[in-house]
Amino acid sequence: MGSQSLTRLKRLTYVPGPIVDTGPSAVKKQSPCPHGVHHPVRPSPKPGQADRVSEESLHLDIQKLKEKKDMLDKEITQLLSEGYSVDELEDHISQLHEYNDIKDVAQMLLGRLAVIRGVTTKDLYPEFGLDMND
Repeated sequence: MGSQSLTRLKRLTYVPGPIVDTGPSAVKKQSPCPHGVHHPVRPSPKPGQADRVSEESLHLDIQKLKEKKDMLDKEITQLLSEGYSVDELEDHISQLHEYNDIKDVAQMLLGRLAVIRGVTTKDLYPEFGLDMND
C-alpha cells in the first residue's frame, strides 16, 4: 500500500450501517444517499487537519517503537551479561511450547473423562495429584 493510500485511509472515518451490494446483479433499493449507494466510509471534514494529525500520530508511533526497541536491546544485553545464550533461550522457549502442548492435551483428556464420569474437571484434580494452580 502506497503512502498516498495510507494517507487516504487515515482521513476516512467509519460510518456504521448496512452493507449494500452495488454490483451489477444488485437490486436497486431506496437509499438515504442521493446517488443510490450507501457509503460505509466518508472523508473527514477537514483533510488538511487530518494530514497534520496523521503525521503527528505517525511521529508518536515511531517514537514509541524506538523506545520499545531500546528497552528490548537493554533486556537482551542484560540477559547476555547474565550468561544466557541465544541458543539456550531458543531451546528453553521450545521446551515451554512442548510443555504447553502436553498440558493442553492433558486438559482435553481430563475434560473428556469428567464428561464420562459426570463430574467437573476440578473434581478430578485430587485423583491425579494435580494442583489447581497448575
